[in-house]
Amino acid sequence: MSADLDLSPPEVPEPTFLESLLRYGLFLGAIFQLICILAIIVPTSKGHEKEESESINGKVAEQAKKPKGPVSQIRPKSKKESKKKR
Repeated sequence: MSADLDLSPPEVPEPTFLESLLRYGLFLGAIFQLICILAIIVPTSKGHEKEESESINGKVAEQAKKPKGPVSQIRPKSKKESKKKR
């Protein structure tokens, strides 16, 4: 009776190259997603934020200092002008 039972592990075929490539690609994708999530959760340093705010404020001040050029006015065409062109 004990001779009838086969207790050896089942044979599992070796993974092909594409299967292993897919497996490692999925692992790398999961690691990349975890890094992205951690980058959102972990706050940035205060010095970096100050540099960004100063550069943004500087750009706004530069734009405010620039003189505005002549503004072209768009006027609607009269009916006579549109008929003349036909």
